[in-house]
Amino acid sequence: MLKQDYMQVSPDQPINSEAPLQLLLFVDGRPQSRQQVQQIRAYLQGLSAEYSFELQIIDVGQQPYLAEHFKLVATPALVKIHPEPQQTLAGSNIIAQLKSWWPRWQAATEAFLNLQENLKDISDQDEYVVRPDSTIHSVAVSAELIKLADEIFDLKQEKEKLKEQLQFKDRVIAMLAHDLRNPLTAAAIAIETLQNNFDVENGKFEILKPKMAEHLLKQARAQTKIIDRMVADLLQVGRGNDTNLPIVPQKLELNKLSLEVLAELRDRCIAKSQKIETDIPNDLPLVYADPERIRQVLINLLDNAIKYTPNGGVISLSALHRTTQKVQFSIGDNGPGIPPENRDRIFENHYRLERDEGKDGYGIGLSLCQRIIRAHYGQIWVDSNPTGGSWFHFTLPVYPS
Repeated sequence: MLKQDYMQVSPDQPINSEAPLQLLLFVDGRPQSRQQVQQIRAYLQGLSAEYSFELQIIDVGQQPYLAEHFKLVATPALVKIHPEPQQTLAGSNIIAQLKSWWPRWQAATEAFLNLQENLKDISDQDEYVVRPDSTIHSVAVSAELIKLADEIFDLKQEKEKLKEQLQFKDRVIAMLAHDLRNPLTAAAIAIETLQNNFDVENGKFEILKPKMAEHLLKQARAQTKIIDRMVADLLQVGRGNDTNLPIVPQKLELNKLSLEVLAELRDRCIAKSQKIETDIPNDLPLVYADPERIRQVLINLLDNAIKYTPNGGVISLSALHRTTQKVQFSIGDNGPGIPPENRDRIFENHYRLERDEGKDGYGIGLSLCQRIIRAHYGQIWVDSNPTGGSWFHFTLPVYPS
């Protein structure tokens, strides 16, 4: 008797105990293999008239774990799983192989049945003899174990990812709390000084000269901008991958924007007696980019340059029309530089150089820069400054004329 089902093998599936020869036919959904499968099934149907066996048809698309369990490299494939040893017939000539092996499978099955009969006689006398489990049942269990192992692996991966995210969050919060202290303190001192010296009744400052009052107001405003930028950067980094970063590209004069950003940070350069050198051609073409996003990039890169360039050092800005489609902008410093082995990693969210532990900044600015430039289909990278320090470069698309 032939038992033939097109179904999934389940541990709870009833087994035909009257058919000790058990076969699995693995098929797929390809139209080109359909005819071969039909021929194999028809041939097996003919064999069932002479010999009882059990056949189950497994769709590898529905149960890939069974295909993995049997280490199949192609379908269709016919697998004899019982009696042992297991054997797999595959390729384009399965029927020819089956004709050769069928008599031997029958002989092996008869030998197995004789062994089972002997075991039955013994088991009637000895209650401790263990009868073998169904082979198809054990195959189904093995497949479930493989599936569970893969799911456990995926869960472990997800756990590690969540653990890493939580650690990054804690680290960022700790660094952000530290980094916010300086601009908050500076802004608070400036505002408090203005408040304490302002005569409400007369509507003027009692002691402060206008120039000093103007300086304190600028200082307070600059520090609040720093705080706003730090929070904005942090929120931006937490909003997902590059494809989720919204940009509104338009015609942009990169030379003008860079000078505007430099003017915003000029007081910091003056405080460290740093020199600014520019090499930006007047005929630099317009770029197609989001002004606010590129402003973030320039502020982050210039902020780093000012931070790491020593007192009296030099900061360089240069640009060139690299190709007909790209403009390259570069910002250099003569600070301590970045070791070659770290030049790729500095753009990661979770990475911060050991030298940065004592510096303001929470190590995600460069990651944000990379996301912004990539969203513009550009590139960003860093290399060494021949005179010491680092050069950060990024490219943007030329505005189509």
